[in-house]
Amino acid sequence: MANPRSSAVTQGVQRSPNRAMMRAVGFKDEDFTKPIVGVANAYSNITPCNLGINDLALTAMAELRGSGAMPQMFGTITISDGISMGTEGMKYSLVSREVIADSIETVCNGQSLDGLLAIGGCDKNMPGAMIAMARMNIPSIFVYGGTIKPGNLHGRDLTIVSAFEAVGQFSAGKISEAELMEVERKACPGAGSCGGMYTANTMSSLFEAMGMSLPRSSTMAAEDAEKAISTGESAKVLVNAIEQQILPRHILTRSAFENAIAVLMAIGGSTNAVLHLLAIAHAAGVPLTIDDFETIRAKVPVLCDLKPSGRYVTTDFHRAGGVPQVMKMLLNQGLIHSDALTITGKTIGELLAPIPADPDPNQDIIRPFYYPLYSSGHLAILRGNLASEGAVAKISGVKNPVITGPARVFESEESCLAAILDHQINPGDVIVIRYEGPKGGPGMREMLSPTSALIGAGLGDSVGLITDGRFSGGTYGMVVGHVAPEAFVGGTIALVEEGDSITIDAHQRLLQLNVSPEIIEQRRQNWKQPPPRYTQGVLAKYAKLVSSSSLGAVTDRFD
Repeated sequence: MANPRSSAVTQGVQRSPNRAMMRAVGFKDEDFTKPIVGVANAYSNITPCNLGINDLALTAMAELRGSGAMPQMFGTITISDGISMGTEGMKYSLVSREVIADSIETVCNGQSLDGLLAIGGCDKNMPGAMIAMARMNIPSIFVYGGTIKPGNLHGRDLTIVSAFEAVGQFSAGKISEAELMEVERKACPGAGSCGGMYTANTMSSLFEAMGMSLPRSSTMAAEDAEKAISTGESAKVLVNAIEQQILPRHILTRSAFENAIAVLMAIGGSTNAVLHLLAIAHAAGVPLTIDDFETIRAKVPVLCDLKPSGRYVTTDFHRAGGVPQVMKMLLNQGLIHSDALTITGKTIGELLAPIPADPDPNQDIIRPFYYPLYSSGHLAILRGNLASEGAVAKISGVKNPVITGPARVFESEESCLAAILDHQINPGDVIVIRYEGPKGGPGMREMLSPTSALIGAGLGDSVGLITDGRFSGGTYGMVVGHVAPEAFVGGTIALVEEGDSITIDAHQRLLQLNVSPEIIEQRRQNWKQPPPRYTQGVLAKYAKLVSSSSLGAVTDRFD
């Protein structure tokens, strides 16, 4: 198989110094005409999400060689969102998405590779890799490291969110310290990404829906044998894609993004998907706006009863039929595009042909289309004078979708969490956490600690929370994130004062500061931008470059 890319590597084959260095890493005479495939390996033992990835990378390397390619492995980073949650380190999480994308692009283009197989686990591995794939547009496939199996305590499934919520339960006197410690010990029993339909499992599911990963691969458990088998098959499919020159931008079309958003709504996925899909679309040159999510939300019901707001974990979803079953149901209702191409060379419609029209009636994880969990999607785009560019609310499982109450204003996540744990928040309050946006944080931290503390304290249905930061995929309740414009650039959220009346109305998709326009304008005139929190290093660079969350918080938007 000839190397199809006319590049420095191809041309370098003719030059002895290039060949000499390549021979040192294992090339033989017959290998110089084979396609060179990068294996982006996000292995680390920093987090259980990525713990099993190196074995998958070695499997991919062997299958690539066996299929006539020359694999070249390189590493990329990960930040454990769960471990850094609630700390200053969480500011690096979203930043790591850009570092991952930039590092993969740098290696693949710097070495003029002919294809890419990327393997990731924790939340930012997926969008980081996909942004790079869309930018470079060389044949590529994503392999998910797999989900963690649930922990168990007293017969109930546990996930990492159980541990965060247990902190709030302990603070509220609902559980003992001994039970808190038992939850901590048993929540994460082994390798794999957080087990509910949180951000990692959401993004892996969407990549499958978009055709950039193999069918059923997105919901497999990290420790199950089928994960390695699927990885090997992914390597073979990639070699074929190189032969056929099936490129990411052939796959990542407007239809693919609409399919992904439809699946996002049907599975009850993470709010972070809005941010990441916007960023990937930007990299792929596909027009996509925050309002497209609202348009599709209105048409697509929530079909899956999955954590955080539901009952089941991702391994349950996998056994019930996973993403293919959901997509077949959506296809039958005309809610996805059957002609969208996949990395296999087949269309979505062709891949879904053998899938049953309806889910197995002997399970209740995937609901029949006529009996959904919710009649429309769970991620609503809210607007109003507090979010003229939009904000994202997860409204599934919310008992009180409308709240008007006094603002409780906090300038950081830490100060808010302290107030919750000190019992200073009352039913009916609307918490405002600001200066946590892409520029102001910088890095747009996830607010899992305060939202979980609210749930644990029994305030999840009676207290609203808005922020220019973001939320973990494990968050649920009356919460609104990605408020844009953010406080640091003078968005109205910066002008809210303690005790102001705020309305969150999921029905009307409204986020409103109930203060007269004259007073808001007076406050705006008196507002001064605070100094940046970082003046050197990666966070300072990020704050200078990053766009609004309503545009995906990307760092290469210069228009």
